[in-house]
Amino acid sequence: MKKKKFFTILITIIFVLILLFAIFYKNMFNSVNIGHNNSSQEIVDNILNISSYSAIIEVKIEGNKNQNQYKIKQEYVSPSQNSQEVLEPSNIKGTTITKENDKLIIENTQLNLSSIIDNYSYISDNNLDLSSFVADYKEDKKAYFEEKDEIILHTNLNIKKSLYIDRETGLPTKMEIIDANKSNKVYILYNEVEIN
Repeated sequence: MKKKKFFTILITIIFVLILLFAIFYKNMFNSVNIGHNNSSQEIVDNILNISSYSAIIEVKIEGNKNQNQYKIKQEYVSPSQNSQEVLEPSNIKGTTITKENDKLIIENTQLNLSSIIDNYSYISDNNLDLSSFVADYKEDKKAYFEEKDEIILHTNLNIKKSLYIDRETGLPTKMEIIDANKSNKVYILYNEVEIN
């Protein structure tokens, strides 16, 4: 009789321990996957539907015979307000290029420079801008690709552009731009990005 009671208590304890372990394991598994709730398509859709963003970018431009590097602050508000301020190098620091609708404003307070260009039709060709990439991608209607922890969007309308998005954060990490004859290459690293 004592043995039967002992086995009943032992089986009950083992059952409770298994139940507690299962609950603990399920909760731990759910907390690990919290950062991966967005699907790749949702992340791509968020980038393609940005209403505004700000970013600090590092730009490296490689030509046939030279290489230049810049640090730029970009801001965009949909549908047509866009500004870029050069932070580095120091000789052009403070230069701002602002686009409002079809008006282009170039200013540099250090050099006492200010210029306004009305009806500037080529401002949309600003290939360094994330909103320009988005417009090209929507028109090109390309698919996206996934590699490890990144989602990669390609477009090849006028020039070849590739945008890399971190799957964990949903934010751009870099963009590569290569012109048609492959003589000029631009590499953009996104350091601080806020997207709305």
